[in-house]
Amino acid sequence: MGAYPNDRKYTKDHEWARVDGNAATVGITQYAQESLGDVVYVELPKVGATVTAGQQFGVVESTKAVSELFAPLTGKVTAVNDAIVDAPESLAKDPHGEGWLIKIEIAKPAELSNLMDSDAYEKHVAASAH
Repeated sequence: MGAYPNDRKYTKDHEWARVDGNAATVGITQYAQESLGDVVYVELPKVGATVTAGQQFGVVESTKAVSELFAPLTGKVTAVNDAIVDAPESLAKDPHGEGWLIKIEIAKPAELSNLMDSDAYEKHVAASAH
């Protein structure tokens, strides 16, 4: 296995989605987290909000920059990781696990075909690093 877990799908904007039935857990990749540096603030939608694939759903602010978060899939927010909101620096410890951001109920499963698998994402990261 490479640097990115192969049990999830990835966006070109460095978000990931781990799908379980019609639910998806969403976070940012290790690459995104490393690019950001020290995260000091995270803004996420409220439970019950609707997110749309490719549209902004939140913000991550670091000592380097403010970065928008883009939804990998369309759906309704069913959970928000309040631990990350309360302690944004903890995102750096485990962005692919405990550092998840939101969980959504997937409204348009066909959108999964627009996302990359881990191999394609690794190639995308390698290409954008040059």
